[in-house]
Amino acid sequence: MTTVLAAVAASLATLVVVLVGLLVARRRRDDPEERLALAMAQMNDRMEAMARELTGAVERAEEEGRRSRTLGELGGSIDLDEVLSRTLEAAGAVPGADAALVSMQGPDGKPLVATLGLSAQEAERQAITGPPDGRQARSISISYRYGDELSNDGDRIHSGIAVPLAGEGGEFGYLTVFSRSPAGSFGEAVLAELEALATRAGPAIDNAKRFREARQLADLDALTNLHNRRYFHETLAREVARAQRYDRKLALIVFDLDDFKEVNDRIGHLAGDSVLADAAERVRDVVRSADIACRVGGDEFAVILPESTLADADQLYRRIQSAVSTRPIAQVGKLHLSAGVAELRPDDDGTALFERADEALYRAKNAGKDQIVAAG
Repeated sequence: MTTVLAAVAASLATLVVVLVGLLVARRRRDDPEERLALAMAQMNDRMEAMARELTGAVERAEEEGRRSRTLGELGGSIDLDEVLSRTLEAAGAVPGADAALVSMQGPDGKPLVATLGLSAQEAERQAITGPPDGRQARSISISYRYGDELSNDGDRIHSGIAVPLAGEGGEFGYLTVFSRSPAGSFGEAVLAELEALATRAGPAIDNAKRFREARQLADLDALTNLHNRRYFHETLAREVARAQRYDRKLALIVFDLDDFKEVNDRIGHLAGDSVLADAAERVRDVVRSADIACRVGGDEFAVILPESTLADADQLYRRIQSAVSTRPIAQVGKLHLSAGVAELRPDDDGTALFERADEALYRAKNAGKDQIVAAG
């Protein structure tokens, strides 16, 4: 706001000078009318320039205020999703940025990413790594070149810049912004702004990540090492609220093993638990890093798919189905599974989304099993 007041004061001073000059021009009897007209034109030009300057100063001050509030709020939360969302919002406001990405390593060794303005497929393909000699780089510039027929495609990423994120244990990931403009590039000013954001966001993300990892120890199902039922419902409610807030896609798969009761009756519950653990391990191997796989009870499982559609969920079901049924499981041979899938609707909450997917699962069972059915 100090910058705005200074701009206003300077503009008023300039206006006073112009008006004094105009009055002097009027009072001088030896000046022609052209001089008066020239003075009027100059005054109009300067007033327009001052208006533009004042508008720009106000916009810059408002943007600085929003950014300061976002940065100040980063350290006030230990919810990882919330911290990542605020970080991405601030990064997406950087001049020239069309998308933003936070990438880091998860506790299971798999990449953990959060995105703004990128599809799930685009996010999976963005592998940000440091110099090959292991040294720390101040930033990483990214440039993609396409053929002539694709170079002007406005949906393609053309450039990006990444800066490291650091916490208590040192660097743990990268904050990256991307441009879809063929002529877009990020200069020193954008780099400095992104570094300032990373300096504030790094410790906040690190703290929230550590808190989540500690909580996950209590949120895991002891048998399958997938998330448990309580975690599933809490996370589904949070992801639904987030998708509704930012107008994003969200899909849910609910599936179970066909005829698993017969398996338990044949080999016993202890051996049946071993079968469940083996099947769950295969599920973990094929879900994407952004997906959230859970055991919701007995032999029933669910996978939350952020930023995904029914088509994405169908593809994941095919991968899970192949992983579970292609190779025999000890003592029972090949297993098959049935699934129900639903995509988030504007009026859904977490409970409604789950009930629609669960109802679709029962329809898949009634239709002959070993298949997927979409909620109506």
